[in-house]
Amino acid sequence: MMRLMPELPEVEAVRRRLEPAMRGARIEHVLLRRKNLRQPFPATFVSRLEGRRIRSVDRRGTYLLVALDSGDTLLMHLGMSGSFRIGRSVNRRSPAKAAAADGHDHVVFTLSGGVTVTFNDPRRFGVMDVLAEGAAAAHGALGAMGPEPLGASFSADTLARSLAGKRVALKVALLDQRVVAGLGNIYASEALHRAGLSPLRRSSTLATAAGRPRPGAVRLADAIKAVLREAVARQERPYRAGRFRVYDHAGEPCPTPGCRGTIRRIAQAGRSSFYCAVCQR
Repeated sequence: MMRLMPELPEVEAVRRRLEPAMRGARIEHVLLRRKNLRQPFPATFVSRLEGRRIRSVDRRGTYLLVALDSGDTLLMHLGMSGSFRIGRSVNRRSPAKAAAADGHDHVVFTLSGGVTVTFNDPRRFGVMDVLAEGAAAAHGALGAMGPEPLGASFSADTLARSLAGKRVALKVALLDQRVVAGLGNIYASEALHRAGLSPLRRSSTLATAAGRPRPGAVRLADAIKAVLREAVARQERPYRAGRFRVYDHAGEPCPTPGCRGTIRRIAQAGRSSFYCAVCQR
């Protein structure tokens, strides 16, 4: 199967693997093996990281946010092929020599205690930046994001308010990061199927004129939380057959008990949507 852009559950799984190795550690050395990924590294990238202690490893949508004791935040995005490898430095006196790369190891963080965190990115679509204190909220990719679907602020009420008055198809609206942060194409299809809602339905039909949630918004909010929680619990990249109810199952019988429909594939906003026209209305 073709390589897919990591969505929220995959990034959250990465965050959970990085946090025990990074939180509380001091960044002793940063090795850049190239000048850029998707965009150039800031000129002060290394100097602002080395010597700083890591306060936390958080996530916003599909971005990883590493808070430092200086107040700066290391922002990271996996792109299409990025991954992290946690190891140990063989030679802490000379990290550049100790960190043997495979050709796609572009960034190596050597932490106190000899732990190394290596970023590998064959396609170089990843992003790393250092944001000044207070700048994360105003960052172009982060500032306009809607509520975190696994956070306390996300509910049928917030979803309905975001969808009220929108004439676009429901699946297209769910891919708007201003509506739900980090949901992504795969899990939008999965959530819509679980909620029994067509991806072609007009978004505004899930809210009253006053912006209150209709029953469909309640089902969809619950379904979004459920599919994301289940995917996070798997703690692995789920891009294999059998991992999804409808995604990439075009032509197969609908898995809804008692439904005699067949899963269809359509294109919406340049992305593939998978759904059952019988039980999703």
